[in-house]
Amino acid sequence: MTTNELGQPIGFPVPQWTARPKPPRVPLEGRFVRIEMLDADAHAGQLHAANAADKEGRIWTYLPYGPYPDPAPYRGWVAQMAKSEDPLFHAIIDKAQGRAVGVASYLRIEVAVGVIEVGHINYAPVLQRTSAATEAMYLLMRRVFDELGYRRYEWKCDALNAPSRAAAERLGFTFEGIFRQATLYKGRNRDTAWYAIIDEDWPRIRAAFEAWLAPENFDGNGRPRCRLSEMMRAG
Repeated sequence: MTTNELGQPIGFPVPQWTARPKPPRVPLEGRFVRIEMLDADAHAGQLHAANAADKEGRIWTYLPYGPYPDPAPYRGWVAQMAKSEDPLFHAIIDKAQGRAVGVASYLRIEVAVGVIEVGHINYAPVLQRTSAATEAMYLLMRRVFDELGYRRYEWKCDALNAPSRAAAERLGFTFEGIFRQATLYKGRNRDTAWYAIIDEDWPRIRAAFEAWLAPENFDGNGRPRCRLSEMMRAG
């Protein structure tokens, strides 16, 4: 335990810390996906078409905006978000399909202390539960920790959003608690579940992702031989 000259417990020292860079507006390349900055001309039509497969609008339930049945309002939303610096929106391009099928952003970017959140995650049905979906989250994490040197990467969601909470745990995030009545959206209460990965967690999590994404972990039909959650636990 670290203490001060009065014997009081204090946080451990972080010597020579400097503010971290903001995330750059340059693409991330993986085997399954390319992640690039959201752009209305390039992505709005593709995303709207992919989202339309969700006939019931389930992908919008826990987001503070949407759904967008018509393409024009959705394009307007994409154009507005593409200008934002925080949140910093990305389009997820499935390389096999050659089209945008999802969105994710960095937000609450605190460069002075090295904390950043991933959010506004919206995967069209065709992206959900795919290797591409997992790789996209890995690429965003890798930029935060390996490229930019942040200390903490957060995931927050409505505490009632069971799929999002399961995804956070599968991806290696640690549950840190629930902030009751944290906010309001769409005229209803939200209790917010908090998850995070910190820099000391990252080497183990990175190794699990890399083992899972390795070509030898996939069979001839492109299905993973081992579960990511198993590799996380093994690490």
